[in-house]
Amino acid sequence: MTPFTFYNPTRLVFGRGRIAELPQLIPTGAKVLLTFGGGSVKRNGIYDQVKAALAEFNTVEFWGIEQNPKVETLEKAIELGRQEGVTFVLSVGGGSVLDGSKLIACALADAPKKPAWDLVLERRPKNSIDYGSVMTLPATGSEMNDNSVISRLETDEKLSFVTPKFPLFSILDPDAVKSLPKHQIAASLADITAHTLEQYMTYPGQSRSMDRWAEGLLSVVREVAPALLAESEAPEDIVDDYMLSATLALNDMIAMGVVQDWATHAIGHEITALTGTAHGASLAIVYPALLRARFNSKAAKLAQMGRRVFNLEGTDTEVATQAIDALEAFFASLGLATRLEEAEINETVDARIVERFKTRGWKLGEKRDITHVEVAEILRLARPRKA
Repeated sequence: MTPFTFYNPTRLVFGRGRIAELPQLIPTGAKVLLTFGGGSVKRNGIYDQVKAALAEFNTVEFWGIEQNPKVETLEKAIELGRQEGVTFVLSVGGGSVLDGSKLIACALADAPKKPAWDLVLERRPKNSIDYGSVMTLPATGSEMNDNSVISRLETDEKLSFVTPKFPLFSILDPDAVKSLPKHQIAASLADITAHTLEQYMTYPGQSRSMDRWAEGLLSVVREVAPALLAESEAPEDIVDDYMLSATLALNDMIAMGVVQDWATHAIGHEITALTGTAHGASLAIVYPALLRARFNSKAAKLAQMGRRVFNLEGTDTEVATQAIDALEAFFASLGLATRLEEAEINETVDARIVERFKTRGWKLGEKRDITHVEVAEILRLARPRKA
C-alpha cells in the first residue's frame, strides 16, 4: 500500500425523516442560500420538509441548477448570494446541484472576486463558506467528498476542481429517491459502478481490504439494480443500500493506500460536454472500451473481478476477457447504450475529444501512460454497435 492520510469530516445523517434535524446541523444565525434543480423536490415533498425545518432561518432560494451544472447558471446564484449576504449554502437535490453549490460556496468566500470559471481552473481554490446537502439522487458521491465537476457552455468544457472544505453535513433520506425516473436510476447505477472501478481496476495486490470493500460495492449494485428498475416500487432495504452505496463509492473509504485510474471519467466528461449525454451514460460507453484497449495492463485485476464479482471460471485470460463482456452486459441490462453508435453520437465528436487531450498534454490512467493516442484507440473500440 502507498502511504496515505484519511480524513473525512462530513457528518452523514442517514434515514427517513432526518430532514427535520436541519436546525441542529446548520450554524445558528446563518443566512442560508437554498439551491435547487428543476423542481422535482416540490413534487416529492422534499421542498416542504426543508422549508418547514428552516422556518426560523433567514433563507434565499436559487432554482435552475441543471444536470452537469453550467458556470453561466452558477454565476447568477453567486451574484444573488453576494447581494443577500448569505453565510451558508444548502444544496437540495442531486449531485449536480451539490457540485454547483460547491463552486458557489467557494466564490462567495473569494476575495478579491474572480470569475467563477477561474476558480475551476485553479483546480484547488483556497476559500469556501460552509455548505451542506439534502441528497435526492444517489450517484456522484459528492455528498461526502471535496470534488466537483463544472461545465462551461461558452467553450463546451467540463472540468473538475477540489474544494477546500467538505460538506459540513449531508442528509440521506431514502424516501427522497422514490420518485426518480428509471433512466436517472440507470445512469446513477453506472456512475456508482464506474466510481468503484476507477479506484479498484488498477494494480493487483495493493490492499486486500480495499479490494474486498470495492468488490462488495460492485456486488451490491448488481444485486439491487433489478428491483430499482422494476415497474413496482423497490423495497426499502434495496433503496437504502442503493443510496448508501453511492456515498461509499466516492468518499475515499475504498481509496486508502491504492493507486487510482480516472481515465474513463476524463473521457466521459468530454462526451458529456460535447453532446449533453448523461454522465453515468457516458461512463457505460467508455469503460468497457478502455478495458479492452488496456487489457494487458489490467488483465490480472480483471480476472480477480471476474471470479469474485461475476463468478466466472476458466484461465486468467479467459476470465479477464469474460469480465469485460459481463460488465458491458450489466450496463446494457440497465437500459444504457454501451457504444457511441448506439447512443447516436456522431463520429466527429471523437476527433474533437482526441484533439483536446492532445492540446492539454494530459497523461491519464494509473500508469500515466494514456495520451491522446490511446484515447483515440479507446474511442475507436467504443464506437461500433455490438455484433
